[in-house]
Amino acid sequence: MLNENSGSTSIGAYKNILQNNKRQYTLQVTPLVNHDNSSNNRLAVLINTLLNIYVFLFLIAASLATFLANSITSPLEILRNKLREIRLGKSNETLEYPGQDEIGELIQDYNNMVGKLDESATLLAKFERDTAWREMAKQVAHEIKNPLTPMKLSIQYLQQMIKNNAANIPEMADKVSKTLLEQIDGLTKIATEFSNFAQMPKAENEKLLLNDIVSSVHDLFRKREDIDINLFVPIEEQYIYFDKNQIIRVLNNLINNAIQAIPEDRRGKIDISLEQKQKFTLIKIKDNGIGIPDSMKEKVFLPNFTTKNSGTGLGLAMCQQIIESANGKLYFTSVQNIGTIFFVELPIIKQQS
Repeated sequence: MLNENSGSTSIGAYKNILQNNKRQYTLQVTPLVNHDNSSNNRLAVLINTLLNIYVFLFLIAASLATFLANSITSPLEILRNKLREIRLGKSNETLEYPGQDEIGELIQDYNNMVGKLDESATLLAKFERDTAWREMAKQVAHEIKNPLTPMKLSIQYLQQMIKNNAANIPEMADKVSKTLLEQIDGLTKIATEFSNFAQMPKAENEKLLLNDIVSSVHDLFRKREDIDINLFVPIEEQYIYFDKNQIIRVLNNLINNAIQAIPEDRRGKIDISLEQKQKFTLIKIKDNGIGIPDSMKEKVFLPNFTTKNSGTGLGLAMCQQIIESANGKLYFTSVQNIGTIFFVELPIIKQQS
């Protein structure tokens, strides 16, 4: 049902729900009233105004949040970049931040860390320099010490021959003198290079007759009365391209190690042999010493490793470095309480006819 009264419109609905004995009962639904258009306009304007206010407040809040986020993340971004640029051993820059908030404390911790890192880097550099000098001093002392014992034995042997008025004194004196001069030249070169450059001498390779080198080193050691030192050199000449002082140094070291590996209650026996293996020459130094335990075989060529009560542990590491620098190999086989064989394998060169 539609009613119009005073500028408003009412809408109603009626339903017959029961009819009995010609009586009719009717259900009336509450009418809906539609107010005038002016009220609707005021409501729309109010909603629109509220929406504009909400959007404006939202934009202000978003801008404020962005500003606050940038004020927080900007120092953190700078701090992150500085952390990425930190390098040990170089001068690292500190950061300045005027605030006293949590970020300021974080940056202050960073600055303290940079200061401590620089101090640690300085101490580490000093420690590395000191360690390098100590290792170099040990190596030089080791290099100088190796030939001194056989040189002393050679001189003592010559003195004994002179006392006994041996027949071949001039020949033996010439041979011993030649060998000693070679050793002294090597020692002089080591001392000179160390004093000038604080480093081991660089290799000055030349064509060498290895037969003579091995025989010369054997002559230095064969005078010992407690050890039988045998030499086996082929008739065929074997030439290598090597530094003479360095190959003598390697052989001195290996023979000294072989001597020291022999226990006092055993008659020592050392065999020094030279042979050709395809395109390589092979020097073997075999002893009947105590051998090397299986647990230590992998550590033999490591610097500062030694099984002796004295010594620096640099000898075999130095020997391996010298041999490998000339495209050679240094290796060994050992059986405990039976003995050890060291192999020096070097490229052989043919003699030009």
